[in-house]
Amino acid sequence: MAATFPLLLLLVVVLLPSARAADAVVSRIAFGSCANQSAPQPIWDAVAGFDPQVFVWLGDNVYGDNKRPFRVFGKERTVGPWKNVPRFYPSTEEELRRRYQLGKAKPGYARLREKAQVIGTWDDHDYGLNDAGKEFSGKVFTQRLLLDFLDEAEDSKRRKQAGVYASYMFGPEGKRVKVILLDTRYHRDPLLSDGTILGDPQWQWLERELHGAQSEITIIGSSIQVVSNLSATIGPLFYVESWARFPRERERLFRLIDSSKRTGVIFISGDVHFGEIARFDCGAQYPLYDVTSSGLTQSVDNAVPAVFQPLMRLLAVLTPTTMRVLSPNCLYKSCTTGQPNFGAIEIDWNAVPPRIKLELRDAEGRTVHSVEFPISELQPSGAHAIKKQAHAYQRHCTLETELPWITRYRLALLFFGIIAGFVIAVVLLAIACLSSVCMCSKKTKKE
Repeated sequence: MAATFPLLLLLVVVLLPSARAADAVVSRIAFGSCANQSAPQPIWDAVAGFDPQVFVWLGDNVYGDNKRPFRVFGKERTVGPWKNVPRFYPSTEEELRRRYQLGKAKPGYARLREKAQVIGTWDDHDYGLNDAGKEFSGKVFTQRLLLDFLDEAEDSKRRKQAGVYASYMFGPEGKRVKVILLDTRYHRDPLLSDGTILGDPQWQWLERELHGAQSEITIIGSSIQVVSNLSATIGPLFYVESWARFPRERERLFRLIDSSKRTGVIFISGDVHFGEIARFDCGAQYPLYDVTSSGLTQSVDNAVPAVFQPLMRLLAVLTPTTMRVLSPNCLYKSCTTGQPNFGAIEIDWNAVPPRIKLELRDAEGRTVHSVEFPISELQPSGAHAIKKQAHAYQRHCTLETELPWITRYRLALLFFGIIAGFVIAVVLLAIACLSSVCMCSKKTKKE
């Protein structure tokens, strides 16, 4: 017995700090996605300036696949009706490992790792291949490399399961924050199949997590957008991945949250190379917010010459949206940002009642867009339930696919209208020039 006491004392000394860390109140969480390891990453200074206790990766943590150039003609044609090779192709295991090492060694990110607990999931480019799902053959070794990047323990359950989904609980009772990270790649059926995103094992796990130990706030991290459906309003010009491309899966997710009676659910997402805050009032008995932060380096504004950036912002204003949260306090009129950005969640536990602030911040740390409200607004209550009204437009309730076609295809109509106008103008100019040449020729003959 005497020999056992020092051993027990040693265990208390070793375990007490970790127990205290688990019970520490978490009030600042940062998150982001889409970080090209080969590009400068100055945004980490702004992330560190927010002083988060937790940082959440939402995918494309590195760009691990390879990309061929756009080619319509030639031996390797990557676009057009004569396309004969895919534009994206996977890296070898060693190539992907080197890219993770390069991303992990970025000085700003290294400093953040010293201050905050880093957790995360993946999206397609760090999964191994653009837009890939369960069919990707390299997912076993790419899962191992992601978990190495996240410093996951060797005996972690994530290293033994099929997929990188996980959950974390932070804070003491009464101030608990649960973070649920989904894997939208490992089990996902092909696009346009309207099949599954999560797969049966992950759905069963998610149901247990949502019905499990309660928390004041539950943050669900998805690499792709949950609420917004950009493809419905920018198609057929472009299409992006989202839960809305799998409508039955999204409806199942909303039903599960609603039936669990879980309080304080908020989505965070990435992938699309711009930032926005969306809200859906008809998915549960309280508003479901989705804060999309994308990307830390990759952004739509930086993908075009500076002279075209105002045009990109104009297109963002013109894009029809039913779910985006609009506010006069937004830095840009569209209430989106196409510049590098990160997401920030700040919880004021001392306020009466406690409040939560959801933000998008730019590389200088400026707030681009934010919403703030009492946590009590995210509680199941029949009084807060909003029901769809037949044949009536309701903001934050009417799905983008339910918009009138002339509104839904506004951008496509504008684009093709401009192209048609340009073609007509060129034809008319050609006819005018030809007529002038003919008149001059006739005049010359007469003389």
